[in-house]
Amino acid sequence: MYGLCDCNNFYASCERVFRPDLVGRPVVVLSNNDGCIIARSNEAKALGIGMGQPFYQVRPLIEQGQVTVFSANFALYGDLSRRVMATLRSLVPGIEIYSIDEAFFDLRGMAEPLDGFGRTIGRTIRRNVGIPVSIGIAPTKTLAKIASKLAKQYPRLDGCCYMRRPEDIDKVLRKFPLQDVWGIGRRYGRMFDRMGLRTARQFVDLPQEWVRARMGVAGLRTWSELQGVECITFEQMPPRKQQITLSRSFPREIHTLEELDRIVAEFASMCAEKLRGEQSVCAEVQCYLYTNRHREDQPQRCETELRLLPEPTDSSLEIVRQARITLRQLFQPGYGYKKAGVILSRITPASELQGSLFSPLDRGKHARLMDVMDTVNKRLGKGKIVVAAQGTEPFHMNREHLSPRYTTDWKELLVVKAD
Repeated sequence: MYGLCDCNNFYASCERVFRPDLVGRPVVVLSNNDGCIIARSNEAKALGIGMGQPFYQVRPLIEQGQVTVFSANFALYGDLSRRVMATLRSLVPGIEIYSIDEAFFDLRGMAEPLDGFGRTIGRTIRRNVGIPVSIGIAPTKTLAKIASKLAKQYPRLDGCCYMRRPEDIDKVLRKFPLQDVWGIGRRYGRMFDRMGLRTARQFVDLPQEWVRARMGVAGLRTWSELQGVECITFEQMPPRKQQITLSRSFPREIHTLEELDRIVAEFASMCAEKLRGEQSVCAEVQCYLYTNRHREDQPQRCETELRLLPEPTDSSLEIVRQARITLRQLFQPGYGYKKAGVILSRITPASELQGSLFSPLDRGKHARLMDVMDTVNKRLGKGKIVVAAQGTEPFHMNREHLSPRYTTDWKELLVVKAD
């Protein structure tokens, strides 16, 4: 048996942990630069507020006091996610973190009743961290995903849906929307819509040969998993990243190379820090620039450029240098740029790096310097030591509704005042 722990409306729930007065009230969380809505409480969904809806469209509700809004506080969300996963890890034999708010856990060999155990997990996480979760338990990962969705939809399940008997699974699949099945996706969803297939059971009824021919091995795995055949294995160690990306939209259009240069250098340095955290190196650096596609009165440009490094590296100095070279190849005067990003790719483990006698870098010197840089920034706070090209002023986003970083910054700890 597999389980899935899914945090309910995670970002909104994180804000409510330190604002219990918001329980039962509409809450939304905004994207970078307060652009659009990326998380909603159930109460906000009931008001008709959509995922990805532009912020300005819900301003009237906020001004009327009907909705509480927060800018994305990823430092808070990341820390609470780590606490949820730590609690889950202490309760089960092993977990596989799927995203910031979801994790599979392994229940193979555990004694019944598993539904009671699932509810115990949910109550423990709620008590330890304050985050409500939905638990789905089933013979395969795909079915566990479905079970967790049902646990969210039906309060009578008390936070845990346990699908074990074939007749119960069949009953669920006859009503469960096919497009909501893990692994189907939008492209296949549109194909099935044209075919008139709406439920997971109708998909299971398709011939195996048809599924393999139209959807390949991945589709066949989903088809088999819905029938209770385990095809997607459990991995306690997360797979190594294939790309590391950092991009941001700007509060305003940027027209100068000098300003973009500092921003791209900061993005590249942050990507390099993540790369070292993965104990990996990269062989390609990609940079891209976008103008504001919503400004039809201005000239538009969307360009990307990729550079192959002389040899794989995790050095912020070299990665920033290559990103800046790429930026100069992309930048054209006369355009107002609204977004930029840096992508590191062709990532391999640092332990597998084979050096060269003719390397242009002193790898030992760079490694020692990066180790000192990371150690100081970890102890004293991010940005204490930076690459000179970044400048001394970090990139700032519009975050007018940002809550405190209650759990990761001593200066922003929750203060309780007595009346």
